[in-house]
Order: sequence, then C-alpha cells, then structure tokens
Amino acid sequence: MLAIAATSAWREAHPGAAIGLLELAGVEQAGPAARLEEQKRATEALLRERYAGWSRQDLLALPVMAAYHRYYRRFRKTYHVLLQVESIAIKGRNLPAVTPLVDANYCAEVDTLVLTAGHDADRLREPVSIDASVAGDRQTQMNGEPKEILAGDMLMRDAGGISCSILYGQDHRSPITPETTHALYVAYAPEGVPAEAVERHLGAIEANVRLFSPAAILEQLTVIRA
Repeated sequence: MLAIAATSAWREAHPGAAIGLLELAGVEQAGPAARLEEQKRATEALLRERYAGWSRQDLLALPVMAAYHRYYRRFRKTYHVLLQVESIAIKGRNLPAVTPLVDANYCAEVDTLVLTAGHDADRLREPVSIDASVAGDRQTQMNGEPKEILAGDMLMRDAGGISCSILYGQDHRSPITPETTHALYVAYAPEGVPAEAVERHLGAIEANVRLFSPAAILEQLTVIRA
C-alpha cells in the first residue's frame, strides 16, 4: 500500500477540501468487460433521463458541479467533467472505451461529478504527497509536453515530480495502461464537495472495477480532509 500524506501547504491553501484515495491490487484487465460495458450504457441512459431538457446553467446549479465551477473559475478554466456530462446527456454521445480501469473511473465520474485521476501505482515512487502548487512548478503532461503549473492548484507529487494537478491532469509517467494491475485513484474535491460524496464516489469506482475483476484486492479507501 502506498503511503500518501497531505502537506500543511495543501491544508492552508485549500480549507474545506478533501482528497479521496482508492488503491486496488491484483486487478485483471485482460478478460472480457461485458458487465462494465452494460454499466456504461446504463449510466448514459441515466444521465439522459436525469438531465433531459437541462441547460448548462442548470448543471452548474448542482452543488457538486458548482463547487468545481468556483474552483476552475479562479483560474479562468472550465471544469472538464461538465463538458463530459453535456456530451453524454445533451449531445447523446457515449462514454469512451479506453481500458477497463480507466472506464470504471469515467463511468463513476460522470454520475457523481467528482474529479478523479487514475494512476498505475507501481509507477509512483514514494514519498507521495498531496500538495499545493507554487510559482515555478512544472509538470510533464501525458503527451510529453512540459507545462508550467499555476500557483495555488491542488496536486499530487511523488519522488519523480508532479504526478497530477487538478487543472492540467496527469503526468506522462504514471497513467493507467492496459498492463496495469495495481491502480490508485485520487479524487480531488475542493471546498463545497462533501467528503461523504467523495467516499461514495470511490465506492462506485470499486464496484465498477469488480464488474470485470471481482478478485481485486482493496489496499486502501481513505478520505483526507483539509
């Protein structure tokens, strides 16, 4: 199990925030994921029914969505889960098919609206910490391009550098791949997103993973409060 701690800088910069950690080992992705695909179709249908006739302003009035909107607006950004929900519920598109471990997260994320990154835990190097970015922080993104991180963002660091930030997503070193058997999901919840909602969200991801890998081993399910 990875040891992950929150820094005092994170607690001071983000009062009322929460971080959820779900770590699963012994995951099997090679077999069929038909039950997960059924869950994805059911989630798409649920979203279309739930938000039928809604506008973007209606979606932004949802308490969890509103909390992320406030966070992203501080940095003049748009919460990407809002765009994903609009794509499925309003434009009729389907959830993507990436890998079962990634899809398990996306399927839960568009339902609960809780932002979550998925990492190959074996590619992370301790010490791992939840922190707040400072001026001069840089991250190599999934596409290999370097990116300067805006100061004040919530992020995770490991011994190799910044592993993920809310605004710019994951690094190029630790994303989940088809070969991943040991996964770490990190949910980032700014003030206004209840810690209980984060815990329920992680439970939904775990349930989705068990649709294709029922013998996965739960290493940790933890919520850190600022």
